[in-house]
Amino acid sequence: MKPPYEITTEVLTLIMAISEKIGEVNAKYLVKQNPTLRKQNKIKTIHSSLSIEGNTLSEEQITAILENKKVVGPQKDITEVLNALEVYTNLNSLKYQSEKDFLKAHKLLMKNLIEDQGAYRKKGVGIVKGSKVEHIAPPYQNVPFLMKDLFGYLKDKSEITLIKSCVFHYEMEFIHPFMDGNGRMGRLWQTLILTNEYPIFEFLPFETLISKNQDEYYKVLSTCDKEGKSTKFIVYMLQIINSSLSELLQNSTKKLNETERLELFTENTKDKFTRKDYMNYFSELSSATASRDLKKGVEKQIIEKSGDKKTTIYRTK
Repeated sequence: MKPPYEITTEVLTLIMAISEKIGEVNAKYLVKQNPTLRKQNKIKTIHSSLSIEGNTLSEEQITAILENKKVVGPQKDITEVLNALEVYTNLNSLKYQSEKDFLKAHKLLMKNLIEDQGAYRKKGVGIVKGSKVEHIAPPYQNVPFLMKDLFGYLKDKSEITLIKSCVFHYEMEFIHPFMDGNGRMGRLWQTLILTNEYPIFEFLPFETLISKNQDEYYKVLSTCDKEGKSTKFIVYMLQIINSSLSELLQNSTKKLNETERLELFTENTKDKFTRKDYMNYFSELSSATASRDLKKGVEKQIIEKSGDKKTTIYRTK
């Protein structure tokens, strides 16, 4: 059964705005072509998603953990970061339509943090804010059936992906299938759903804007619970995504240097290639710049060269 929501004029307007920005991001090779920016945005994503749940580590500390440096902090917070890094680094190995992968991701995300990681809850739960009960989740006996239905909805190819990702996020939060980790799983799985159609979302830290206004996030979830439909949460999340894309476009005007171009190219190239292949990938480059890039790549041992002049072949190392 399709979850209840309405496609309003506001929803359609936001989808159009987001689609235009995604086109602009892709046209400018943003994020995908910049390894440094990709790394920074992954760190921002993990920092923001975990800070919403109370993690105290800074972006600098998360960067240090990523670089295998020693960090002083609560062991629980360090474990949360290590788990999140493992999941987000291997995001492409997960299938968003697979309930089995969903449980696998929860097991990785909550490893050494709770006893029943990777398993649906076996108790009733409620969400308390202050002294007030905000939400009573469905009985635990219903969770497997509700989640099966929700994953069935994900397979609906007629649904717009941007909407589908928001609906899944809300409905999963409503079902509250785990004893702990529901919030970070909702945000992770929305990222995965979006990434399947728009690779840019693997590195777009929209969680940063959520973390800056957590009260609004929880308020919208609560409002949708009372109304019995996810329309307002869809609008809220589309606004967050739209704003995140705007920030990315405003802050990502830096051109790549030769090392960054070579890193990007070798990431997406197997075995051997020619200067012509390199120029086809970066169509804006002159032949002289392409030659300089490749020469630098050989000197820095990023690539190796064989042959001479017209017979020159390069290989990734």
